[in-house]
Parts: sequence; structure tokens; C-alpha cells
Amino acid sequence: MAFPIVRHRRLRASAGIRGMVRETVLNPLDLIQPIFVTYGTGIKREIASMPGVYHFSLDTLKEEVDEIVSLGIPAVLLFGIPETKDAVGSSGFDENGIVQEATRLIKEWYPELLVVADTCLCEFTDHGHCGMVHTHTVDGIVHGDVMNDASLELLTRTAVSQAKAGADIIAPSNMMDGFVQAIRAGLDEAGFEHVPIMSYSVKYASAFYGPFREAADSAPQFGDRKTYQMDPANVREAIREAESDVLEGADMLMVKPALAYMDVIRVIREQFDLPLVAYNVSGEYSMVKAAAQQGWINEKAIVLELLTGLKRAGADTIITYHSKDAVRWLRGE
Repeated sequence: MAFPIVRHRRLRASAGIRGMVRETVLNPLDLIQPIFVTYGTGIKREIASMPGVYHFSLDTLKEEVDEIVSLGIPAVLLFGIPETKDAVGSSGFDENGIVQEATRLIKEWYPELLVVADTCLCEFTDHGHCGMVHTHTVDGIVHGDVMNDASLELLTRTAVSQAKAGADIIAPSNMMDGFVQAIRAGLDEAGFEHVPIMSYSVKYASAFYGPFREAADSAPQFGDRKTYQMDPANVREAIREAESDVLEGADMLMVKPALAYMDVIRVIREQFDLPLVAYNVSGEYSMVKAAAQQGWINEKAIVLELLTGLKRAGADTIITYHSKDAVRWLRGE
């Protein structure tokens, strides 16, 4: 049958009907709010390239966590900016490191709030790479190779220390080969077999990370991350990466970034049945904020459409800096 018997607009005729037949529904429980924690006292400092996102010292952190809990957002993703850095990122696996201290405080304040610990070394190394580096100088220019297997031990130590501090979920983002297997074995050996791994399985070497590198003070001091993060042109490679993580014991998979990679989200959703996370990253957030500040777009409409699109593509959970605003808009505020 066709027109005039079939009229598709009948199911769009009112808000009530549109709501009744809506296929994809965005819910506050779908969201994770990232937090940047830094050393010092009395700090609540807006990140210039990410309007509305702040660095918090431990003594100002509760205000942010209170707000997140009041909005019904179920989880936070912690990033830490340490006071000191070194070649192996030792602040990352320090029992009294910034992420570990923040985790303990949050779990003391709100035991039911899920703490997801980003497990990487780039915020903690003086060279800004996600693992141990072998460097050499040619004609005055520093070159370096990120050492895969040697980095796994440090990443595992970091994950175990985060779990000891009370992290509910370990989220390794380093893209070293074998990182899920190494971290799973380390967690199990330390008695944390109950702690799930949310793997950054499909993480591209993306230009959308620019504002984050300011926020986390994690820009590489030489070279780039293209030897371990994925080529943005590839999707079959994404399947191979995700499959490796599934076989190594990942509990959740992630695609990062999100907006330019909805096709990848859909492919991973169709290939694997683990929960799937999309990371709506800093550059995606900042573009929306910048356009909204110029009055060029309706920020509320754009953000809710964007997040709904990520769910429609196949994401079960979305990490986004828009989380707090999105929940308010979903409530009608």
C-alpha cells in the first residue's frame, strides 16, 4: 500500500503520539560526567577551551560531586593532574596519587556513585605519552618509541592502585597491545576480580582531543600518538581491536571520539554484545559551546539531538561533558 492510504505523518501529529512511537529515548542513567581533579587548595578553575568545565582541587571537589548526584547522573570519570611528573608516570600508581585520593573522598561521600578511573599514563609522564618511552636525539630533535610490553606493567600497577582506592570501574585508555589481558590478570591477582574493565577499545588518533590536552596537561612533548592510537580512516581495524579486548576479558567496549565515528559505533554494536560506551570528547563539546556562545545554534536542541544520535547509533552509555546540562534539559528545566 502507498499514499493516500499510507500517511506517515499520522504518527507525527502531536507530541503525545510522537512520544508514544519514539524509538530511542535518552535517560540520565545513560550518562557519565568527566571530572578533572588537580593538586593544590581552593581551586575551581574554568578550562579556557571547555566553557563550563573546571579543574577542582580536592577541597572544592564536593560541590561538583553534590551537583552530579543531585541530578541523578550515576557515574563520574576521573582524570587527575598531578603535582609532579616523571618518565614512568609514577604519580599515576601512587597510593596517595590525585586520582586515588579523589576516589576515596567520593566513595566516602557517596558510596553508590560509580567512580570510573581513567587508566593511562599521559597525564603523569613528563613526556606526555601513554606508556614508557625509549628516546634518542637526532640533529637536536628528540625522537621516541613507546615501548608496548614494558608499559603494561606500569598500567597494571595503576589499575590495581585505583581499584584499591575504591574505583568501581577501571577504564584503560592507553591503546597498548594486550592491555586488557594484563590489567585483568593484575586485578584478579590483587583480589579485584569483581571490578569490571571499561576498555577504550577503539580509540582513534583524533584531532578532536585538543581541548582535553589542555585540561589534562597531557600533550605529547615530542612526536604524536599515531603509532598506538588508530588511524581515523579505518573501520575494519576497529573490529579487530574490539575483538582482542573481548577475548582478553573486557566487560565493556568504547568508541572514542563519537560524532565522526557513528558508523564505527554501529559496526561495533552489530558485531559484539557487550555494553558499548561512546565518548563524546572535548573537541566535540567545545565546538557546540563555541557556536552556542556566538548565538549560531540552539545549544539545548543540538546537545539532546547529538546524544540521542549516539544512542540511536548503538551506544548504551555516553561519556559527555554535556551531562549536567542534558539532565536539566531532559527534566524540562
